[in-house]
Amino acid sequence: MATNEEVFEKVKETLVDALGVDDDEVTPQATLIGDLGAESIDFLDIVFRLEKNFDIKIPRGELFPENIAAADSGFVANGVVTEAGLAELKARMPHADLSQFSKDPRVEKISDLFTVEMICKFLAAKIAAK
Repeated sequence: MATNEEVFEKVKETLVDALGVDDDEVTPQATLIGDLGAESIDFLDIVFRLEKNFDIKIPRGELFPENIAAADSGFVANGVVTEAGLAELKARMPHADLSQFSKDPRVEKISDLFTVEMICKFLAAKIAAK
């Protein structure tokens, strides 16, 4: 079983390859979009590379949930994620740290949840369940 450090190193390598960033930019706290410059199309590539590098299958929407912040999702009101939306995020993203986001749950801040650490926690749980 891989250690947390081994998981982080493989994730770092994956993100450096997928996003063309320097390895010193990939820290546990780095956000994929804000800090590492990922765009929506990159998320598919990241998932593909993670599956290959970790020899696992990641079902669509499992690592990066889709449509939670959509206007018609029922989880957003006036640009803010509702209590029901926060509960849905917690259920669909147990590997994400929602503590800061919960204090200011504006839709435009959802991307801050997608951190390197979140990916590492997701993968550690996935590997442990394998």
